[in-house]
Amino acid sequence: MTDTTMQLLSQGTDPVKMPDFDILAEGKTLSGVAERLMSLSLTDNRGFEADQLTITLDDADGQLQLPPRGARLTVLIGWKGEPLTEKGTYIVDEIAHEGPPDRLTVSARSADFRDEFNVKREVSWHDVTVERVVSAIAHRYGLKPQISEMLMDIEIDHADQTEESDMSFLTRMAEMLGAITTVKSGNLLFIMPGGGVNAQGQPLPSFAITRSSGDRHQFRIADREAYTGVRAYWLDLNYGKKKKVSVKRRKPPKPKKEKSSSRE
Repeated sequence: MTDTTMQLLSQGTDPVKMPDFDILAEGKTLSGVAERLMSLSLTDNRGFEADQLTITLDDADGQLQLPPRGARLTVLIGWKGEPLTEKGTYIVDEIAHEGPPDRLTVSARSADFRDEFNVKREVSWHDVTVERVVSAIAHRYGLKPQISEMLMDIEIDHADQTEESDMSFLTRMAEMLGAITTVKSGNLLFIMPGGGVNAQGQPLPSFAITRSSGDRHQFRIADREAYTGVRAYWLDLNYGKKKKVSVKRRKPPKPKKEKSSSRE
């Protein structure tokens, strides 16, 4: 054991965590993937844009079989020695093979998003609450509604959904109320962003990220002088109108020239 290792142990420094993962195909763990994995990328998108999964595997020996399109992959990620966190189920929609060196790239999209989400409908909503609208649309697709408490009882006097998909209508309604809406893990979310609470209003757990939490970091400072002001929009629920507030950056006062006390 080296002197450096002994020093770290004596200081009680935690060893660097090693990432871990598991991939299930149709509910069964894929064997031999860890030895072939070159990269695994998960993209968690906001709104009604499907989350994306991309897996690249080494196929130098040519023994990999191409997975069928439409196969369901479930991904779990985390740290070695700790319980893994499930990150959803994805449907394979694209397969690519290239080389040399030979490699197989599998792309998949979130199973939460379906083609019927894009079906345009004719619906007239009258004297309803946000909770009733979101719940009705969630029930149509077999989803569980998750709505922020502060949004549930907001009344909608009248709203027309004319040749518009349910997801487009929900997005439009969310923008009017300053909320966000999306589908995650079988739940239709209609929540307020940035509040630090979940859909039930309970505070989210905090987690401190330190330099030792990862193997690299990036820090950037923007030139704030390039901005002359900021403009924000808000919805006046009393009148149903969108209003704006603008604040301009104050210019620093020019230094006054000192007057000379001597006379020429």
